[in-house]
Amino acid sequence: MQKIINPTVENWASLSIRPKLPAANLEELTNQIFKEIQTKGDEAVKKYTGFFDGTIPPNLKLTPKEISTGASQTSKELQAAIQLAKANIEKFHLSQREEKNIIETTTGVSCWRESRAIEKVGIYIPGGSAPLFSTVLMLGLPAKIAGCKEIILCTPPDKSGKINDAILYAAQLTGIESIYCIGGIQAIGAMAIGTESVPKVDKIFGPGNQYVTAAKQTAIDFGVAIDLPAGPSELLIIADASSNPEYIAADLLSQAEHGADSQVILLSNNENIINETLKALSVQIEMLPRKEVATKALQNSKAIVLDTIENCAEFSNQYAPEHLILACNDAEKYTKYITNAGSVFLGNYSCESAGDYASGTNHTLPTNGFAKNYSGVSLDSFIKKITFQKITPEGLQNIGPAIEIMAAAEQLDAHKNAVSIRLKDLKNV
Repeated sequence: MQKIINPTVENWASLSIRPKLPAANLEELTNQIFKEIQTKGDEAVKKYTGFFDGTIPPNLKLTPKEISTGASQTSKELQAAIQLAKANIEKFHLSQREEKNIIETTTGVSCWRESRAIEKVGIYIPGGSAPLFSTVLMLGLPAKIAGCKEIILCTPPDKSGKINDAILYAAQLTGIESIYCIGGIQAIGAMAIGTESVPKVDKIFGPGNQYVTAAKQTAIDFGVAIDLPAGPSELLIIADASSNPEYIAADLLSQAEHGADSQVILLSNNENIINETLKALSVQIEMLPRKEVATKALQNSKAIVLDTIENCAEFSNQYAPEHLILACNDAEKYTKYITNAGSVFLGNYSCESAGDYASGTNHTLPTNGFAKNYSGVSLDSFIKKITFQKITPEGLQNIGPAIEIMAAAEQLDAHKNAVSIRLKDLKNV
């Protein structure tokens, strides 16, 4: 982890650049697979599942018995942990429901918005070296609360053709019944296009590797929306003299172990805190099963000393991290300085892992600087807002003349006439 002392503001932009691993040109491959799914449906999906995952499931969709059998294999201890997480995530997302609020903008003119669920959504759950059963809760629960009529879950099989038991348990607990044994580009293509077995969806959610990310971008060309731009996981920590270096090191490693292209940044106005954290990192990393991955991520990560916590916040806003920890005793007083972040964790006991699993907030967040213009997934991600208006005769008389003038100025006579013809009738009443 590179240590940098008081870089100039002019250098902040270069220090905010994310690492990039060599990436294959996936556009041609993605287009090929999508076109084949268009013409051959399930046959193409099975072909590429065999190619990428080393197994071809006889049936793409799991039966209720297969789901319940797999779910039952989850340990009681893990089941209890998932249940606790579900309760908190559900509670937080239920609080995001909005009541209809009718506003009378002018006497006789009423306007309001109503929420409608996106009818069909697709959820992609990675199932490789880190099967993300927690993401089932993060995406399935708000989809259920929103009232989505159909929720499709795709997740890749292991070499024996089996889906991770905890993923099945989380899906069963959430109430997701349509589960497909499909991963990678072919899973996104199946949900974007539709096959004999997999329904076409309206919006696709979920993280994934560069193949899944490329496929989600291609899905847009098929009229399917996606949740948000995805990229490697990242964490930025702002620490002061009150911070605990052991805690900071643990948090940095919690994100570094995601992948070699993950990045973690430590900012502090106290060089001693950074020095002690670097020492703690060297000790803690030796105990990690994913040490090799974390080590590669740390090679592209930085520990930066700046003059003040306010400057640290300014740097953070330029970086726009997916996760931000304010590791300070008085963290709340610095929140007013934060304008760009996916999710913020306040104080020395608010570890980022809590947000990943069980505090209640959603862990599907914008990365790669997109926190400047995207929010993380929430209940709103699964709904559409439809505006309504009701205009009485008095209301039209109040705003009609202004509409006529504006329509005439834009030379849209039919627009003007739609008002004029009504106002004329009202004068004759």
